[in-house]
Amino acid sequence: MAALTSGAPAAGSTDPAPAGPPAPPRVGADRARRAGRVALRVGAVLLRRALVLAALLAVVFAAVEILPGDAATASAERGDSAAAIAARREHLGLDRPLWERFTDWMTALPTGDLGTSARGEKVADLLRDPFPNTLALAGAAFALTIAASLALGCLAAARPGRRTDRVIGHTATTAFAIPDFVLATGLVLVLSLWTGWLPAVTVADASGKPAEWTMMIMPVLALAVPQTGWNTRIVRGALADQAGAPHVEAARLDGLSTTRVLLRHALPGALPVIATGIATSTGMLLGGAVVVETLFNYPGIGTVLAGAVAGRDTTLIAGSVALAGAAITLVLLAADLVRAKTAGAGR
Repeated sequence: MAALTSGAPAAGSTDPAPAGPPAPPRVGADRARRAGRVALRVGAVLLRRALVLAALLAVVFAAVEILPGDAATASAERGDSAAAIAARREHLGLDRPLWERFTDWMTALPTGDLGTSARGEKVADLLRDPFPNTLALAGAAFALTIAASLALGCLAAARPGRRTDRVIGHTATTAFAIPDFVLATGLVLVLSLWTGWLPAVTVADASGKPAEWTMMIMPVLALAVPQTGWNTRIVRGALADQAGAPHVEAARLDGLSTTRVLLRHALPGALPVIATGIATSTGMLLGGAVVVETLFNYPGIGTVLAGAVAGRDTTLIAGSVALAGAAITLVLLAADLVRAKTAGAGR
């Protein structure tokens, strides 16, 4: 009786013992597995793009080989004999098969060795100062492109079919259609020769950088305006696609303001498309920098690359392309991560 009233189980009872607290979920293991899957996907993407870059570099080697002349003849002094040119060609390794030279260069590339130029200088040393200048120029143009295209695309999407939308659409199409060198020439005429507001060319200081920040304004505009036109159209189209999504329609029916619906519900869902479009502009910006830097005498890889092409300096050309390709790959990888993070956002 005492056992029953005290709550203790009776002798011989077969009732199971009370269960203990549930085991904690294996949150750490799940996170580790997800991190492993993400790392594998990132590694696969990097591997594919590394293979694409390797194929591009092979095309660069082959294209320089097809051009008339070679580095030995381009760097020869007046009056050099055929024997001297032949000896220089052998010294530069140009008598070896193309595939062998390319394989040797690619084998050294993962260690950071970009090779030696036709004039005997390390390619990494030749690009140490110009490449950061090009990155600064392209980075400023990239930031301006992002800010302007998002602002103009959202402004057009907030007034669909109205005059503002039409004006922005036509202006964006026109801006994208203008070649970089034509826009750069127009900027020099208007902002330098006619008004005198900005310097027409870039003067480098002792460190090899532009002497004044105002010297970067026109090169940045020449690069950013066409890409702003292109990305404005992408932002406008992505937001138009999101306008008919159920969660956007529900937000509109709830009486939210147009700005709130656009920024809080439509824009997050459009970010994957926008990120992809903006990322593709990286190649256009770095490619256009070669022309723009030459026009404005900007101390970047554009001038170095132009001289390398004229001198048939294969390693210097390939080194410039490899660095630009690595920068583009990183931006594309960041765009992939943005797409993965924002997929289904705003719903």
